[in-house]
Amino acid sequence: MLYLGLSSTLRSSLRRKVIIRPHAQPFSTRTQSHNANIRSVLQNRPTVLSPTLLSRFSRPITTDAQTITTASSQDAWKRFGITAAVVAGTVILAEGFLNRDTRDRLSPAEQSYLHESFMYTGAGLTLTAVAARSLFRSGVAFRIMSANPWVVLGVSLAGSIGSMMGVFYTPPEQTFQKHAFWLAFNACQAATLSPLFFLSPAILSRAALYTCGVVGSLSFVGATAKSDKYLYMGGPLLAGVTVVALSSLAPLALPLGMRGLAVAETLSLYGGLAVFGGLVLYDTQKILQHARMAEMGVVPRDPIKESVALELDMINIFIRLAQILAMRQNNRK
Repeated sequence: MLYLGLSSTLRSSLRRKVIIRPHAQPFSTRTQSHNANIRSVLQNRPTVLSPTLLSRFSRPITTDAQTITTASSQDAWKRFGITAAVVAGTVILAEGFLNRDTRDRLSPAEQSYLHESFMYTGAGLTLTAVAARSLFRSGVAFRIMSANPWVVLGVSLAGSIGSMMGVFYTPPEQTFQKHAFWLAFNACQAATLSPLFFLSPAILSRAALYTCGVVGSLSFVGATAKSDKYLYMGGPLLAGVTVVALSSLAPLALPLGMRGLAVAETLSLYGGLAVFGGLVLYDTQKILQHARMAEMGVVPRDPIKESVALELDMINIFIRLAQILAMRQNNRK
């Protein structure tokens, strides 16, 4: 129970109105007794600061923090259960629709290679998230947002592509140099993604959860599908990535109207989700193919190189899901 009493202004105004004048000297015993009665009444009268008068003018406000917390926690658990059910249903439906003919169990070499690739993917995403948060708190994100977009785009592309090429073309035997390029690649991704922390943490956490569900289900489908079932998608997916990239750059270079901007934004967001979701299938099966080739000695074993493609797929899916969730939240206001 919380009591809100009178304000200081109201107290001062009431204090100015309550004036006790001094009484004259009594001329008789009757007058003295009468003045004594008046003095006792005034002494017993509640003043402005007395608890009786404050309770009379106070307005009680009850705040039941436990009830509010319980309700919010119940809603959070309900949303989490719905999300988990949707993710599980998506995995089952994707497995039943895309993998009607499944393959046998993965070989130990395929399991090990796929596990190492996803381990480097998770480590790279963790480093990227931590570095992006540190850059945001240090003020780098503000300078990135206020800089020229073409300069930011050119520097980020040069750094990302240069470090990625270093990861691809460095032999696995050169462990230190390869890991240095891998760390540089994650640092470039962190600098590019640091302005995302201007969004609400709830949006980012939901986008991360949805990304894990989408990538996990598609990776499971790709890992359990028949060999080389989705490897034919490399050419069409490359064309789709080109279209998505051009639709993302079109508002910066072309004087588009409102309809043109809406079409380009829709193509970049939802078309990008479809394209990069297909790339998760393709990259998962490509990892398994490279595992078989590495077991035969055709190509070297390089899980760091495989993790870069998966990391780019997950980052692009996460960015688009965060943008879609932010747009939905703005439309509700």
